[in-house]
Amino acid sequence: MIIVEASARIPDGTWEQAKPVMEAMILASREEEGCVEYAYSLDIIDNSVMRVIERWKDMDALEFHFATPHMATFRAALAELALTDLSIRMYDAEPQALPI
Repeated sequence: MIIVEASARIPDGTWEQAKPVMEAMILASREEEGCVEYAYSLDIIDNSVMRVIERWKDMDALEFHFATPHMATFRAALAELALTDLSIRMYDAEPQALPI
């Protein structure tokens, strides 16, 4: 399984502009073959920080995702929003149950 976690700072006043773009991206991505999880959230403490979590069946599924038209549209929209502090990390992992 491939896990992608990302964060970015959304400039003040642009969250409402960004939200429909993010919603479209989430809905399209969740329909992709190999998408296990795809979600965005707003940081509870710092509401200018967007957090992303993605889980993909394998690297082929993630590479397909990067080549989709909705990804190109999303990248263009994000460029217009002038996000800052963008951080994206990818991990190759196998699910493990943790004892609580």
